[in-house]
Amino acid sequence: MALDPDFRLDRRLLRRRFSRCAERYDGADILAREIARRMDERLDYIRITPRRILDLGCGTGADLLRLAERYPEADLLGLDFALPMLAHCRLRTTPPGSPVGALVGGLFRRLIGAPPRATPVFAADATALPLPRASVSLAWSNLMLPGLHDPLPAFREIHRILEVGGLLMFSTLGPDTLRELRSALPDQHGERVHRFIDMHDIGDALVKAGFSDPVMDMEMVTLTYTELDDLFHDLQASGGTNAASSRPRGLSGKKAWSEARARYEQLRTAGRLPATFEVIQGHAWKAAAKTTDDGRAVMQFHPRAADSPSA
Repeated sequence: MALDPDFRLDRRLLRRRFSRCAERYDGADILAREIARRMDERLDYIRITPRRILDLGCGTGADLLRLAERYPEADLLGLDFALPMLAHCRLRTTPPGSPVGALVGGLFRRLIGAPPRATPVFAADATALPLPRASVSLAWSNLMLPGLHDPLPAFREIHRILEVGGLLMFSTLGPDTLRELRSALPDQHGERVHRFIDMHDIGDALVKAGFSDPVMDMEMVTLTYTELDDLFHDLQASGGTNAASSRPRGLSGKKAWSEARARYEQLRTAGRLPATFEVIQGHAWKAAAKTTDDGRAVMQFHPRAADSPSA
């Protein structure tokens, strides 16, 4: 896979940032909510009745509520690497003081208008999932992948925990994301904007991890802001600032910062400043294995049909 070996993300820094922004995340996740809506629409055309669903990178749990509404009979699990995010997730998915017992089924809960039952959540990294092999029917991941400089280890873990016939559904961001900001900021001392993985490299990683029939597409989504500081606020509040290990520390003085603002200001249209996001959505299936973990071929034997009785 054509990934830059010199590019690495500081996962500890990412975890600290996402932990700090847990309190205000729900007010700044506009893009994630819109992408979740589009991902959910795609499920209208996919035939799957999942037993257990994992929301990988669940944040504060907004997508878990959406998935519970679509699949009321499925068991839901939430996983995130930032523990404070999960604390908010529990508050969102646990009905305080609910008189309805935890054993009431999901469909019955909907019929009687009861709140959803508490969803188990786990703090863990996407590259080391605390779940057994073939234990999940649907793995859902909305904008978790931009936090990885190499998606292959995570894809291998997702493939491991999916059952045969299970589905991975994901979204991520491509290289043209924040292109306006990238061009406006000075680059004499290194990249100042988070780098994103190309769609074709994502596809290569899916195949290497063992997934079959990967389907992906890309579209540009543009958010607009009254002031540049509003964009910076959303990026910080959603944990979306640059976390590359090689990132430069600070701008090159007030002059460089003022020049960067002026360059961005030239893009203002109809009183608004644009911020482009290259949104990649995709899904892939776990097919039956053709080889064992040690490389031996898997051979399937089927009983021969009995001969038809002679007339």
